[in-house]
Amino acid sequence: MTPSRNIGVVAAAATLLAAAPLSAIFQGWTWLLESIIAVAVVAGVAALTRLARAPLWGQVLGMLAGLALALTWLFPSGKELLAVLPTPSTFGYFADLLSASVQDMRSYGVEVPDTDPLLFIAVLGVGGVAVLVDVLAVGLRRPALAGLPMLAIYSVPVAVYVDSVPAVPFVVGAAGYLWLLVTDNVDRVRRFGRRFTGDGRDVDVWEASPLAAAGRRLAVVGVVLAVMLPLAVPGMTGGLLDSLSRGSGNGSGNGTGPGGTSGRIDLFASLAGQLNQSQVSDLVKVTTSEPNPFYLRYAVADELRPNGFQARSPSGRSVNRNLPDPLERAGRGVQQTTYRATVEVTKSLSMSLMPVYAEPVRADDLSDNWLYDPGQQVVFSNRENSRGRKYSFDYVRSTFTPAVLRAAQPLSTEHPIRRQMTATPGPVPEVEELVKGLIQGKRTDYDRVLAIYQHFSADNGFSYRLSTASGSSGQDIVNFLTNKVGYCQQYAAAMAWLVRSAGIPARVAFGFTNGSNRDGDTFTLTNLNLHAWTEVYFNGVGWVPFDATPAYGVPGSTRSAWAPDTDAPEPTTPGSGTAETPTDPEATAGPAGPDNADRDIDDGLSLGGTTPDEQPPAWPWWAAGVVALLLLLAVPALRRAALRRRRAGRAARAATAPVTVDTGTGPDTRPVVVGADANQARADAHAAWAELLDTLVDFRVPVDPTETPRATADRLVRDTLTDDDAIGSARLLGRAEERARYARDPLTGERLLPALRTLRGALAARADRRTRLAAAVLPPSVLLHWRTALADRSSRMVALTAQARHRLLRWNPRRLLAGRAAR
Repeated sequence: MTPSRNIGVVAAAATLLAAAPLSAIFQGWTWLLESIIAVAVVAGVAALTRLARAPLWGQVLGMLAGLALALTWLFPSGKELLAVLPTPSTFGYFADLLSASVQDMRSYGVEVPDTDPLLFIAVLGVGGVAVLVDVLAVGLRRPALAGLPMLAIYSVPVAVYVDSVPAVPFVVGAAGYLWLLVTDNVDRVRRFGRRFTGDGRDVDVWEASPLAAAGRRLAVVGVVLAVMLPLAVPGMTGGLLDSLSRGSGNGSGNGTGPGGTSGRIDLFASLAGQLNQSQVSDLVKVTTSEPNPFYLRYAVADELRPNGFQARSPSGRSVNRNLPDPLERAGRGVQQTTYRATVEVTKSLSMSLMPVYAEPVRADDLSDNWLYDPGQQVVFSNRENSRGRKYSFDYVRSTFTPAVLRAAQPLSTEHPIRRQMTATPGPVPEVEELVKGLIQGKRTDYDRVLAIYQHFSADNGFSYRLSTASGSSGQDIVNFLTNKVGYCQQYAAAMAWLVRSAGIPARVAFGFTNGSNRDGDTFTLTNLNLHAWTEVYFNGVGWVPFDATPAYGVPGSTRSAWAPDTDAPEPTTPGSGTAETPTDPEATAGPAGPDNADRDIDDGLSLGGTTPDEQPPAWPWWAAGVVALLLLLAVPALRRAALRRRRAGRAARAATAPVTVDTGTGPDTRPVVVGADANQARADAHAAWAELLDTLVDFRVPVDPTETPRATADRLVRDTLTDDDAIGSARLLGRAEERARYARDPLTGERLLPALRTLRGALAARADRRTRLAAAVLPPSVLLHWRTALADRSSRMVALTAQARHRLLRWNPRRLLAGRAAR
């Protein structure tokens, strides 16, 4: 293996090692397999272009073309030529994947599933880095600079990973980079020959000199420090020292407890992405002793910014320590009951938050890495995720009557919850005017909240639909209040904004409805059961849920006495003649309900007995692709066979000897000798010798172009041939070529074609099976001719470019001005 090929292989391997941090992002390993394919194609094309002596720009174009072919094969759009050749539709499909990847990145938290858009952008990024690393390390011989694109891969999990990025992938990537540097250093040493010590002792190329040994030690120390320092410094990762010095939180959820943060997640985008998915995935199984539980929750968004509601970073103490007891602060008239629930999270749900019912008081089967924020009432972790976990907890369910909520006194203006949870980015005239009209004449906070809640009803024109733009900013809320069409995200955010504008604390909660899949006390919750609702704070009561989303659009929707279903029909008496409208959310939100009807339109599903168009069979395309690939692979062998046949015809003509013609029987007559054409004989000898040289190249016999034909024949006899017929054939061909080059009269009348066949048979018998197969299927002589021709054309193009540049320089304005000044 030549040095450039060796460095190219190491560069490809180092790129794959540098991609190891991506394992912290994806749930599976599909990205790695597809990245290996893409990087292997890029490295193979780079090796072929260097074998053909292509210039650097040609190598770059070849690698980019190889990457495009790999992406086409890995992510087909169904409109490719021969299954691998991209078309304009293919690149349009790639653009759609890029657009979808942006939405998936906003919708999923790490670890992400293996979706085509995310896999495409990952493989595209790794393949692009492979091209850059090859160009820098092999083409420009600057392997140190290759660390920059390799570092770009590592920056991806650092930017999006919720917890601190694991150290092992970083060490693997650093080892790949050091491997690339060492390989380049060894190659540079080899270019100068072998090294010797001062006393003349031979030093192997891998034996470290003092300077090289010191450099390697510094590299190892640098990698160790890069790994260990973030673990030891507080605030960088919430790492080792933080866990050793963990103290207790302040209990308010607003302080700076040592629990750290769980990372920023766009909860609204994640909710929209899950609800718009056509594939239904089981996420959570929960068993509870509560007969009719409310929603299972996992997060809140309580910070209102100009771009909408955002989730603050929670903080708190270990969930295994004493949790706040809501029974101690229960107000008058608040009924509280303790229940127990067991939650099993499937492998399809991975996030740094743990689903629990509101107000847990005890948790089992969770490590101390899971923390509880009593202010937000969420369980979170900085180091673990919820994927595949099973745990149990006790919780308190609080119920209220409208009279109890009406009796709650408003919070003082200086109360921290009121100051924080009523803050808005600024007055929105449309919202302020609407709120003013809704709460006019209402004397209690509950009546004001109820008026705002009842505004989101069908009587006021509001309806449920998924096909609407997401968002919770001021303009988004105004658009929703004007259009009156949306889903839980808009309803929850709009009601929370309006309640805050009324001076009452409110926030948006995220979780799961009870769904429609219930087996006794066990609920199976899917991605379609994800939901958002509003929570309002009442003095002496706490956070009270209000779900303003129409019940018919939410499978498993739950309503309460203090927040009844505003769209429920009025009860009718028997015999009134009015058809009774079902109120069961499962009946109204089934496959024929409005929710699924809208989902059917949005996602392009085929329901109602329709069948998709029949697709043509794919096997003809695969068969055509295989045939085309076989024909492409057969081109070198066919080219070699054509050359051999043409040269064999010339060698056969070379056997024609001079002919003597008798012109008569008289005493003065003499026979006339008709000789062979000398030019033709020389051409035939040259053809036979060229065929011999190509045969030697095919069977891996060294060829020295500086040798004379006789010297080449003698070397073959001495080093390679043992058969007497083959030895005679080699000497004959050498003599014929020597006479054709240097003698006045070329050799004629000899049988060159049988000599070529004898030599080819002897060389084939001497070679191993792999060499014979390569000589027949992929002849090295043909590849050598193509490489030489391409190098010649490239050299001529470079020369023509230089000539054109030189001629253009004559008309350089600076040169013309200088010439005039000299005159």
